[in-house]
Amino acid sequence: MKSLILIKCFVFFLFSFLSCVSGSARIITGAERTEDYMDILYGKRVAVTGNHTSLVNSAHLVDTLLSRGIDVVKIFSPEHGFRGIAGAGEKVVDTIDQKTGIPVISLYGSRRKPDDVDMDGFEIMVFDLQDVGVRFYTYISTLHYIMEACALKGIPLLLLDRPNPNGNYVDGPVLEMEFQSFVGMHPVPLVHGMTLAEYARMINGEGWLKEGVECALHIIPCMNYSHDMEYVLPVPPSPNLRSQHAIRLYPSIALFEGTVISEGRGTDHPFEIFGHPELASGDFYFTPESRSGAMHPKYTGQLCRGTDLRNWEPPVGQWENIELKWLIEAYCQYPYKDKFFNNYFYRLTGTRQVADDITAGESELEIRDKWKNDLTEFISVREKYLLYP
Repeated sequence: MKSLILIKCFVFFLFSFLSCVSGSARIITGAERTEDYMDILYGKRVAVTGNHTSLVNSAHLVDTLLSRGIDVVKIFSPEHGFRGIAGAGEKVVDTIDQKTGIPVISLYGSRRKPDDVDMDGFEIMVFDLQDVGVRFYTYISTLHYIMEACALKGIPLLLLDRPNPNGNYVDGPVLEMEFQSFVGMHPVPLVHGMTLAEYARMINGEGWLKEGVECALHIIPCMNYSHDMEYVLPVPPSPNLRSQHAIRLYPSIALFEGTVISEGRGTDHPFEIFGHPELASGDFYFTPESRSGAMHPKYTGQLCRGTDLRNWEPPVGQWENIELKWLIEAYCQYPYKDKFFNNYFYRLTGTRQVADDITAGESELEIRDKWKNDLTEFISVREKYLLYP
């Protein structure tokens, strides 16, 4: 099983590399633009917020900085840990990086935000994570808390930007603040259509940090990137997003995490399949098993019936919206309607409206129509913070 996962990751990397070099101008991430930020870091004690996606070409950002004589004294890591192997929701403890001997402070263990002790001993923070452009993907929540901690301590933040693989569209309900949580901290749509640098500009500009403080933000943007480009990630951003197809399906299929339906964790194809032991129809079967990155998946060892989306593509050939049809179909097939949704679903969608509308039998078009005004307003605000066409 492990060898199969390694093969998939290798194919993912190879496809990404070929995709990047096939165009007239390769997308260059902020981290790769080393000559534009090394002078900012020389002579300073530096902390890095990063994980396995923090790459400068094929080398890790921390290794690159150390090789250039930068004094990296602390590492902060988000959900899934510094090496990106912990499962969703799995607590990660503070540790020491075995390769460099640098302390690694987990921001997905006993705390989500760095405390005063964590923020001592360095003069500048470097932030470099690969996001996927979805509100409940927690790297943007970690960004918020890092910005807030830096602002309150007067520490500048150097953000190395990366493309958003779901950056070509904006869709979904805007978060209602009564459902604010670590999987949704800001009044933005489910798919926000921004890179992390653009999102950080919005956090500052909209005054979302504690006490209205503003982070001293220095951005190294991507080169040769626009929002309508297809960007294939060089490495999986987390253990259960193993392919570009899964990343594209993620905004839609991850909603099943707030229901009784399995989203495919514990299989070789998370977020590309879904099912349940008691669904009334479906021509695909799978059995979730405990494994690295999914230690306790739904229905471990139970045969689930459902749908295989590995070959599904958008009807118009472009990914431009969240699909609700699978959620509605699964609800209709499941025999115990009052048990289908749980409270986590409201945090994922950021509203009660979607669950209430599905329960009431409304169509996908009717549900989507209720997002339009909020989306229009958000897109207008978003325009102020965009860095890329």
